[in-house]
Amino acid sequence: MVAVGERAESIALCLPAEDRELLIAAAWLHDIGYASALHDTGLHSLDGARYLRSIGAAPRLCGLVAHHTASVVEAEFRGLAEVLEEEFQIEESDVADALTYVDMTIGPQGQGMSVRERLREILERYPRDHVVHQSILRASPSIVASVARVEQRLQSAQPR
Repeated sequence: MVAVGERAESIALCLPAEDRELLIAAAWLHDIGYASALHDTGLHSLDGARYLRSIGAAPRLCGLVAHHTASVVEAEFRGLAEVLEEEFQIEESDVADALTYVDMTIGPQGQGMSVRERLREILERYPRDHVVHQSILRASPSIVASVARVEQRLQSAQPR
């Protein structure tokens, strides 16, 4: 989580000023739903967003955490897609793309990796019949597209 937060801090300048702090907060908090004390539905993005909402976090931050990295696909497999979509607004934006980018270019031990390496790592970590494995397989095209959009913005922002 630390490396994801730090990566967000390092790329935040590619976003408008009003979105930078939001990206950084979402990056630091995106996996908070894995905390055992917050475990409720089994969908960490939903559990984390519900917790953030309960402590008064901004709705946009809660929505980014709820829907990070194509979590609606996993929600579909778990029978929670309607609940997720009713409770938290999905955001299709540069911030949402950047959150996917930082989540999917950092490995589980905090190491940098390409999105393809990260996808492969997740698929190898979970058995084929696991909901996460199945979800990542289905969500891969949208995840890769989000990461590519951010990489293009980062490349465009480089001084020439």
